[in-house]
Amino acid sequence: MSDVPHIVIDARFTRIGHHDGISRYGASLIAAVVPYASVTMLISDERQLELLPDVPSVLIGSPLSPRELFVARDVNKLAPDLVFCPMQTMGSWGRKYPLVLTLHDLIYYEHPAPPGFLPAPVRVLWRLYHKAYWPQRLLLNRADAVATISRTTRDLMAAHRLTKRPVRIVGNAPQGGRLPRDASVPPEKSLVYMGSFMPYKNVETLIAGMAGLPGFTLHLLSRIADARRAELEALVPAGAAVVFHNGVSDAEYDELLLRATALVTLSRAEGYGLPLVEAMALGTPVVVADTPIFREVGGDAALYVPADSPAAFARAVTELADDAAWRARSAASVARAATFSWDDSARELAAIARELRGSRKP
Repeated sequence: MSDVPHIVIDARFTRIGHHDGISRYGASLIAAVVPYASVTMLISDERQLELLPDVPSVLIGSPLSPRELFVARDVNKLAPDLVFCPMQTMGSWGRKYPLVLTLHDLIYYEHPAPPGFLPAPVRVLWRLYHKAYWPQRLLLNRADAVATISRTTRDLMAAHRLTKRPVRIVGNAPQGGRLPRDASVPPEKSLVYMGSFMPYKNVETLIAGMAGLPGFTLHLLSRIADARRAELEALVPAGAAVVFHNGVSDAEYDELLLRATALVTLSRAEGYGLPLVEAMALGTPVVVADTPIFREVGGDAALYVPADSPAAFARAVTELADDAAWRARSAASVARAATFSWDDSARELAAIARELRGSRKP
């Protein structure tokens, strides 16, 4: 038996046209694990290949289809040593292979509003699913192991006794090949927010804080529904500069980060907070809500403020107006981001595959 495991990775959660957090996580992990395993991707739409690495793929049904219950019949034919799904919802009836399911966070137990892109029937099931923990336990205990992306989520899983299976951290990380900015060049008086506009993201407090930041511009980068944009525009303080970009390319995102004073987010809940690491990798400081996950990711590099204090947010940004303070935070940010590595995650996934290989037989 070859020491190189055959890992099938479920890439059917890859978005069409642009990544979200789950989509980018899956694509990045696939690319990173290729040196350590023979990889096959599962897709449900050939357009997903535009955002995925150039590795073998198999077209099967949508993960949102009722036929998902029987997806193992197709996956069994691939004879994998391990199947890794970046979500916890993959069908497993009749499987003959080891399975790792992923739980990124527990956000939707406290903030149950589902993502708007999901079909209406799925949104109803989503709300029902998150009314109790037992459905999550049923899903996770179907796997041979469970992956998550942070110690914070792992500890929450243990606190709520969400699985009897071993929990392994297959972490998130910044994209490779991005060079830090020249910290000797003073930043523009601009702030960048990358994330959704769901209520728990607390964008309202960022906007309110702009009243105390004359001369600064807040750039809200993500796609936004017209109705939600109208709600937020009505909150912009008189004289404050807030720009809605309604989506940006990766290149535009990096360009804005490389000029900005800081990336900012006062989200009340996150599974990881990838924008923090993306910004820090470029040497852009971050001003974030004081939450356990942001402490885990930001370490000593980030500036932390109470999530619901516009004034504290404005004061933290004002601290970065001092050139020496900004340069120190920029250097600390680069050092902190370097502690997160896709290669480490890929090695961990390959190790799990070798450990579980052969644990399920026909």
